[in-house]
Amino acid sequence: MELDALETEHKKIQDLGASLIMVSPQSKEASRAFAEKKGLTMQLLVDSGNQAAKAFGLVYTVPGDLQKVYQQFGIHVDKNNADGSWDLPMSARYIIDTEATIRYAQVNADYTVRPDPSHTIEALESL
Repeated sequence: MELDALETEHKKIQDLGASLIMVSPQSKEASRAFAEKKGLTMQLLVDSGNQAAKAFGLVYTVPGDLQKVYQQFGIHVDKNNADGSWDLPMSARYIIDTEATIRYAQVNADYTVRPDPSHTIEALESL
């Protein structure tokens, strides 16, 4: 849903001079299949082994009991992750300027809480 909402605002984000990039620990094939299924036009980068997410302090390992629950729902993080792990990054959204300075950050440990794209657009407009 978050990516759908961002995709809807993709043109507006581009018009503000920004690039919308999705970063995922999933394999290139899994990421590409997901993007095609969702009709995403944003740039897609694979963060194999969650290296970038680890640098931002965003990675956690899905606990074993929760892995079993996920598997009951057909969710196999380990099979989609490029490194075969059960590691996931917390959802995060950043605006990083051309000088590599983070100008906006939204991160929440609760994966159900995602910032509204309008907040990101407001942040872009304020730069």
